[in-house]
Amino acid sequence: MTATSQARGLALVSLAVAFAATGALVIGGGPAESEPATPGGRVTAAAAWPAARVSTIDDLPLRPLLFLDTATVVGTAPSEDDRFLRLLLRAAAGEPRELRRMATAGSPRFENLTAAGDDVVWTEFADGRPPEIWAASIGAGGPARRLTADTGAVLFHGSEYDLVHHDGRVYWTTAPEDGAASTEIRSVSLRGGPVRVDRLPGEWTMAAWPWLDDGASGGAGATLLRNMSTGREITVPTTAGEFAACSPTWCRVMVTGDDGLSRIDLMRPDGSDRIDLMRPDGSERRRIAGGTARTAVPDVAVLDRFEILAGPGPRSGTAALLVHDIRTGETLELDAAANDTQSRGGLVWWYSTSTGAARWHVVDLRTA
Repeated sequence: MTATSQARGLALVSLAVAFAATGALVIGGGPAESEPATPGGRVTAAAAWPAARVSTIDDLPLRPLLFLDTATVVGTAPSEDDRFLRLLLRAAAGEPRELRRMATAGSPRFENLTAAGDDVVWTEFADGRPPEIWAASIGAGGPARRLTADTGAVLFHGSEYDLVHHDGRVYWTTAPEDGAASTEIRSVSLRGGPVRVDRLPGEWTMAAWPWLDDGASGGAGATLLRNMSTGREITVPTTAGEFAACSPTWCRVMVTGDDGLSRIDLMRPDGSDRIDLMRPDGSERRRIAGGTARTAVPDVAVLDRFEILAGPGPRSGTAALLVHDIRTGETLELDAAANDTQSRGGLVWWYSTSTGAARWHVVDLRTA
């Protein structure tokens, strides 16, 4: 890995620490009198969204990395002899289907899973070889196929947009090998073949297609978004003591003071007005959390509507899992004691251990 990519990696770690190191006290939204509430007075998501698709799964035989719907999941599990780490696809009924396996002696990792049309795409890491990008058909069966090993000095930071699928190609960002102050936007066809490389000045990471943001730059948060198709750029209006993470439509702003984090605001990237969120100059933004709040997932405003947050849980290692609905202004409770929260493709999942064993919960926010 180049010195540039190592430095960016440290910057990305600092971003993650900035979000994860804080505790939680969420203040946005209150319960309606007619709706069931938690003992703390907050409305549950189940009460607010009675038609939402949800599932609870006991004895899941894999560690989930991607839910395609509330019943279909891709994840990892060791082989019976522990010689291999397997990537499995499990539908609602039937035995899991093995997509790929790597020898455990090579410290293997499957990461960055994403749906790409009728395929699922992922990255593979193992000792002694560069990262590789693979794909497999979700429904048609057949063996997994390697798309490329020409991945470069990859820049991944746990976002669902580390790999972006658009028009039959998969995109990701890399640091240039020559150490220049620029970013390579690499892509490969879902059928495999040569890797296309485009270089842009500055330090960028992928956002929802066709956008990039500079939130990896120096660990200072996003200050600029760029549309790869049109060249349009949006300057994010932050000030001293503010740390922004942005999607193309919303920014989550961590506002800090002398005593650390004071609140979390939500605003449009260009500071424009939207109902009761903020004025065009960036003032009077919607405050969605305060005190020592923290985020539960790295991506901002899932489906342009939901901000997923965490609060203090009843036991060590757990968190109260909350979701702020930007449309209604309410903050709802998903679970009082959640573990390992993840979100991709409009679904959010986590596990609880109130029964003594891991019980996985999945909510399809697309149906909320």
